[in-house]
Amino acid sequence: MEERAKKIKLLILDVDGVLTEGHIIYDNFGDELKCFNVQDGLGMFLLNNAGIRSVIITAKKSRVVKRRAHDMRVAAVYSNHDKLKVYQKVLKKFRVKDEEVCFIGDELLDLPLIKRVGLAVAPPNAVEDVKKLAHYVTQKHGGRGAVREVIEIILKSQGLWDKTIERYII
Repeated sequence: MEERAKKIKLLILDVDGVLTEGHIIYDNFGDELKCFNVQDGLGMFLLNNAGIRSVIITAKKSRVVKRRAHDMRVAAVYSNHDKLKVYQKVLKKFRVKDEEVCFIGDELLDLPLIKRVGLAVAPPNAVEDVKKLAHYVTQKHGGRGAVREVIEIILKSQGLWDKTIERYII
C-alpha cells in the first residue's frame, strides 16, 4: 500500500460514513446536522500544507458539508449520485491520473471510484462489497479519524510528514 500512497496527488472523500459516522440528524426546523472529527480536520490542513489537494464527492447536497469543506480548505465539493461522471471531470480539472488519486468511500455508490483509483480506502464501517475491493481498510471508523489515518499514511510514504508537522513540535 505504501507504493500506492507514494503516487497520490489528490484525495477524494465521500462524506456520510467517511467524514462522519454516517448519522443524519435533523433539527426542529428540518435543517441537517452532522458531526465531524477534529483530527480529520487538522489532517486535511496538513495535507493541504503539503501540497496535496482534496475534493469531496457526495451524493447529497448539503450546506453543512460545504461549510466543513471550506473550513478544511477542500478544493471543490461535488454533489451527484453519478460519482463516476463527476470523478472523470475531476481528473481533467486537477490534471491527475487514476493512479494519483486516493478515494475513501463506504457505500455501494462509491464502488465505481473504488474500482478506478490508485489507492482505494474504506473505513471498517463500510459495507462489505466496498471493503472487499479496497486496497486498505482503516483501523479507525468514519467520523472517528479514518481520514486522518489515511492522510498520515500518504504524507509519511511521500516523506512529507516530518516537514509538515515540524511547526507543531517544540
